[in-house]
Amino acid sequence: MKFIVSSSQLLKQLQVLGGVINSSNTLPILDNFLFELSQNELKISASDLETTMTTTIDVESDSEGSVAVSARLLLETLKTFPNQPLTFKTEDNNIEISSSQGKYDMAYFDGNEFPKAVSIESPSSTIIPGSILAEAISKTIFAAGNDDLRPVMSGVFFQFATDGLTFVATDAHKLVKYARTDVVANETAEFIMPKKPLNLLKGILGGSDSDVTIEYNDANAKFTFDNVVLVCRLIDGKYPNYEAVIPKENPNKLTVDRGTFLNSVKRVSIFSSKTTHQIRLKMAGTELNISAEDTDYSNKAEERLVCEYQGDDLQIGFNSRFLSEMLSNLNSDEILIEMSLPNRAGILTPIDGVEEGEFITMLVMPVMLNS
Repeated sequence: MKFIVSSSQLLKQLQVLGGVINSSNTLPILDNFLFELSQNELKISASDLETTMTTTIDVESDSEGSVAVSARLLLETLKTFPNQPLTFKTEDNNIEISSSQGKYDMAYFDGNEFPKAVSIESPSSTIIPGSILAEAISKTIFAAGNDDLRPVMSGVFFQFATDGLTFVATDAHKLVKYARTDVVANETAEFIMPKKPLNLLKGILGGSDSDVTIEYNDANAKFTFDNVVLVCRLIDGKYPNYEAVIPKENPNKLTVDRGTFLNSVKRVSIFSSKTTHQIRLKMAGTELNISAEDTDYSNKAEERLVCEYQGDDLQIGFNSRFLSEMLSNLNSDEILIEMSLPNRAGILTPIDGVEEGEFITMLVMPVMLNS
């Protein structure tokens, strides 16, 4: 097996695939990239058994074969080269890489030992523009939980319907619902995607204008676009009824400049309790008062902002970290916060900065105020 490939092109593809490989694998073969050569086409795969990602690049070759090569060794070597053609050649039990500077030998494994990606039996399929999928992931993934005891909440819930697509993530303290009515599916379907493959997709699809074909059944999903195929196992279980926790009657409405509010929350939260991160919002008339106190260290801070507020005078407490995360993940100039009572969730929605057919709803649970 012998092929010639551009060092920078190969490095670019391997860096994308490197995100799949875990730092500690149960099977040693998973520390490798699988190279499958078929004439002028080189297919490269990486897997952690749950997620398998494959990319294809053009090379100069007239041979065939498959080998598994150490991912760490190959990445570290390629990072040091300026762009140049490299020749890969298998001899005995080694693969030899020749550059204009010299020769490098590394051991390889038989490609047949590498686990095969699962094939998806009788899948349903939906096509989504890559930029919309990347946006849906980045707007929701930060709200997904990390609790191993509740695996269904550690992923993003995909809900496909004939009138639009919905993506939901929650960790029981915060919830984000991202909906699109400008993209639809042929049939109704729902499944829960784990975080790792979503982060990989987000990284590759950012700014992409490719369409992504998603094929899925009850157990697995497959994403195909450009020269990339990603197959992953879905999270098994039933997603909680998120609609039930979104309060419908919210008579108290606060409109405020997002950037100013975010900076205030960040500043004031420095003075909050390090265990609760609690900040207090007090609304009356056209004034929003933001305050925090850490009684253990006698630290406190208070700021006043001009706002538009309709409703009864209200005091409500939130975890400043959740509030900051949500505000940072919106692009709008102004936001609307709707509330009913100090013990009911607050709902954040952007007033501007969204595309036609794009709807974002963020929900944050309150924390009990120490009076």
